Amino acid sequence: MLIGMAISPTVEGFRATFRRPSLTLAEIMWRWTAGAIAAALLLFGVVEYLGTLPITNGELLFLRTRQPYLVGEAIAHILRGSLNRAMMAGMVAAFLLGMLWIVAASVGRFSTVRALLDYFRRNGASGVLPGGVRNDGGRDVASNVSPKALLRLNFLRAAVALAAVFGFLGAAILAGFASPDTDPQPALAFFLFLPLAVLVWLVWGALNWLLSLAGMFAVRNGEDAVGAISAAVALCRERTGPVAAVSFWTGLAHAVAIVGAAIVASVPLGFAALVPWRLVALAMLLVTLAYFALADWLYMARLAGYVCVAEMPEPELGALPPAPRPVPPPIAAPPVQTTIDRDERILSDVPNLAAET
Repeated sequence: MLIGMAISPTVEGFRATFRRPSLTLAEIMWRWTAGAIAAALLLFGVVEYLGTLPITNGELLFLRTRQPYLVGEAIAHILRGSLNRAMMAGMVAAFLLGMLWIVAASVGRFSTVRALLDYFRRNGASGVLPGGVRNDGGRDVASNVSPKALLRLNFLRAAVALAAVFGFLGAAILAGFASPDTDPQPALAFFLFLPLAVLVWLVWGALNWLLSLAGMFAVRNGEDAVGAISAAVALCRERTGPVAAVSFWTGLAHAVAIVGAAIVASVPLGFAALVPWRLVALAMLLVTLAYFALADWLYMARLAGYVCVAEMPEPELGALPPAPRPVPPPIAAPPVQTTIDRDERILSDVPNLAAET
């Protein structure tokens, strides 16, 4: 470890991702694998659903009229035919995808956190001790830690996400009471729905972030789900400044990445009328994949910053330790008298002078 040096967890997090690019690659692998399976399942489900829709002669006649109202009624009637089966299939697919994400996220986080702990414990924060001496005597990461706590924490994250979905639906229902069919007021309903939706989003974001941070302690300390959550809360309470700094700077970088991706994506859209649509779709796909890769890299940098905060001693996370207080000089003893006081009566030559006084 680094002793007596001030370090920045945010800088150390980015340094770790630069020195260990395999961490970002591992994060991309498990995230994109789960995402690709979900996208393929969704595409396959939509194609199969459209292939099972019955179209009657009357609905086909309405479609050929090209009248917006008649076309809309025909499409609604067509989609309503297999809607129940589609909803059941969607619920089963969502459940299976949730289980897949829980397992993939647990295995991926278990591997990345162990690698980050090994990096910081073996190399210290900057890899070099004061004076240029490398620190290679860190502790090894325990090999008997089980990912069961991560499975429970990710299950809680999935449950919180599902609760957030129901929260948005509840907010929409409550806002709909302000706009009945007899007296529709869509503006009032929207202004009532917006603060409720923001509140649900903030609560979900805070809980999801806390559970994600707790996963680090499930691997670092071998805690169970409750102990990991308690350790995450303790870290936020004891080291609020470093944790907030890592979250702020990585969040700011993520916001810049979103804006940059939106600007870059607008370029091929501007040429949509001049180039084939396949080329535009390919450019949009490449921009999207590049943004996802950058977002995963920033997530790994944030996670590495949190690991640095948890691993580094307190004096190294802020300013340099205060200078020791100056020791006050010792109080000088009174000088020893080495001469005889001639005025002392007991030393007088006159008999009984001291007794008379």
